[in-house]
Amino acid sequence: MKISTRGRYALRIMLDLALADSGKPIRVKEIASRQGISEKYMEQIISILNKAGFVRSIRGPQGGYYLTKKPSEYTTGMILRLTEGSMVPVDCLNEEVSGCQRRDDCATFFLWKRLDEAIRGVIDTVTLEDLVNWSREGGQDYFI
Repeated sequence: MKISTRGRYALRIMLDLALADSGKPIRVKEIASRQGISEKYMEQIISILNKAGFVRSIRGPQGGYYLTKKPSEYTTGMILRLTEGSMVPVDCLNEEVSGCQRRDDCATFFLWKRLDEAIRGVIDTVTLEDLVNWSREGGQDYFI
């Protein structure tokens, strides 16, 4: 599985909004500059985040974006699924698709299921607040 730039940038945008939160909206130009993301591409991603209600925009000269919830209320899985879609490693685990006739007798199914559980075990427990804390503390390895 590979996370696209859209998913990675969405996490970086959300993290930037959380880190730079001063009670005032943050301009796209500021985030794009800090994150090294083109403004045009960032606007596409932030539009997705806005439509989902993850961020809100304020128009005008003092406008910009802000998070709609506390960083602790967003999991990285929520953000990635919004931008990437399903995070399952193979289609036979996707409940919407799941048309595999061999699923019940497939030995590799258990491997994919364990891999999916491991992925969900990380992305559904690591919050935006965790990323904020890791960023402020120098990105130390918290999984040891």
